[in-house]
Amino acid sequence: MKIINGLGLIIIAQIISFLQLQSQGKWQWAKEHPMLMALCGLPIGYLFINSTRLINEATGATWPGRLIGQAAGIVIFSLMSWIIFREPLTIKTGVCIALALCVVIIQIFWK
Repeated sequence: MKIINGLGLIIIAQIISFLQLQSQGKWQWAKEHPMLMALCGLPIGYLFINSTRLINEATGATWPGRLIGQAAGIVIFSLMSWIIFREPLTIKTGVCIALALCVVIIQIFWK
């Protein structure tokens, strides 16, 4: 259950992080208020800290959390770019997403 909760926190943090960093390219308000956008880093950091703790407790190691976080970031970034910026999901991006999902599956299920 800790891995599921940790993964959930990573997903939420990655979504907020994407919006924090990329919204200046979509919305003028974000471009005009970089300090307010920077303040989003506090809750994002807190979410990542807790997700790391949960995954480390569940797996007993630090590498799985790092790899799961990286893979989740690839998937979330690709999906958010497609949804918000209408960037196409190319075959190359699809392969990267598939590989990222493989990394998550290996880290969660390979004992």
